[in-house]
Amino acid sequence: MQLKPLARTLVIALSLAFVAGCSSTGGGQDGDLSRGAGTGTGTDRGGVSTGGTDGRGVSGQRAGQMAAAEDRIPETRTIYFEYDSDTIRSEFEPMLTAHVRFLRANPGASVVLQGHTDERGTREYNLALGERRAGAVERYLNVQGVSPSQVEVVSYGEERPAARGQNEQAYAQNRRVVFAY
Repeated sequence: MQLKPLARTLVIALSLAFVAGCSSTGGGQDGDLSRGAGTGTGTDRGGVSTGGTDGRGVSGQRAGQMAAAEDRIPETRTIYFEYDSDTIRSEFEPMLTAHVRFLRANPGASVVLQGHTDERGTREYNLALGERRAGAVERYLNVQGVSPSQVEVVSYGEERPAARGQNEQAYAQNRRVVFAY
């Protein structure tokens, strides 16, 4: 019977594909709010030449800076939501546009959108809300031209709080989507 060797080969191939798909690309698992405050590390702020010795002129410098900005992952990687909402606030649209520019300029790059909630509500409800929040950001990116293959959505619900406490300040920091490159 030829089915057993074929089935065995199929199981091995699927197992390898699963393991390859689950492999980590590094980086942290939780959102670091200090990144959103402009204190992230590892970025090269001095990498763009501002000297006039290359003959490009002012507009050439700006074009070079814009191209260099598209090659770097945006520093701000967290957006916040209102209570029990998955609506993207307009104040975060410029930050989202920066991520769109980066992802469109770097088709080999991918991002995991990590949805989070505060601790109010059931575990199941918060997992669903975190997924809706990350899904709203994913739809925004897709509408702006980012390939769906570059974006993955995951929800942690209330499981990975950015701030401890049972007050509005802590809750506001926990209602978020984090861009994990």
